[in-house]
Amino acid sequence: MDYQELGRSGLQVSAFGLGVMTFGGQTPEADALRQLDMAFEAGVTLFDTAENYPTPTGPETQGRSEEVLGRWIAARGLRDKVVVATKVAGPGNAAGDMTHIRGAQRRLDSANIRAACEASLRRLGTDHIDLYQLHWPERAVTTLGRSRYSRVPDAPEQVAIEETLAALGELVAEGKVRAIGVCNESPWGVMRFLAEAERASLPRIASVQNGYSLLDRYYELGLAEIGLREGLGLLAYSPLARGTLTAKYRNRPADALGQSESFAARMLSENRKHAIAAYADLAAAHGLEPAHMALAFARQQPFMGAVLMAASSVDQLRDNLGAVELSLPKEVIQAINAIHDANPNPK
Repeated sequence: MDYQELGRSGLQVSAFGLGVMTFGGQTPEADALRQLDMAFEAGVTLFDTAENYPTPTGPETQGRSEEVLGRWIAARGLRDKVVVATKVAGPGNAAGDMTHIRGAQRRLDSANIRAACEASLRRLGTDHIDLYQLHWPERAVTTLGRSRYSRVPDAPEQVAIEETLAALGELVAEGKVRAIGVCNESPWGVMRFLAEAERASLPRIASVQNGYSLLDRYYELGLAEIGLREGLGLLAYSPLARGTLTAKYRNRPADALGQSESFAARMLSENRKHAIAAYADLAAAHGLEPAHMALAFARQQPFMGAVLMAASSVDQLRDNLGAVELSLPKEVIQAINAIHDANPNPK
């Protein structure tokens, strides 16, 4: 396992992290603890969660993922050996109705951010969060996963980036948070956070957590240059595109995903299945597992901070960890790029 500094934060993170968004829900705690042990034994030190996890979200389970992670860290005595990343939910979170989290007035203002942080600290059983992230922007973001920008008027009560960053700065100053990051952000949003940090002498964001995979390389269109020039690390979620890049769905119907019909149809559209098949054939030609190739490709990007694995079972995680020591040769990278150029970010 390789390790590097995340942005300019001083945090040393493993090349692969573990996302625990199903822990305490779809993944029972016993299985979750086995996954955490397996990941740590493989060299993983970055563990990513959020106040609204597990997914699917709901009032009955909210916060359990943080609790499971916190109990594991305490039981193993690992607090000074791991990097704990979690997130505050704002009004833009695209996870359905979440009024059970601080009600309908959940915003990214000082009161909400402080309340969220204090609650996460209690559930995690720690006195500080290593990386505290904004789960979604306060404003509506319409470019993620889409080829064009759509104007959506700002809500009258929308909290300004300046106020959000100042609230995060207070937590950093108090030692409750070591570094901060954003998730599901656009190039404009990232640059606004950086500009405000410089103007007001507030903490710089260290990372951007956005989706990134062989089927979703939108990050490269604007954010990659920002990350490289400004010293930000990408925390890439869904590097296997919801499991579709394992090729196990290649010859199976869309409903095999076990999701809603519209979601499954989108994830396994004809364009996407064509690209998935091309990547699977390339992996086979080089004696590689498709999932390992996809994970290794993401890790080898120069703008990458860490690739977040997520597994619903121990067996799935064990298979994914086979990519940790894999380095793709130049000819495979070139072939991957050729497939992408012929069918970029397929819909």
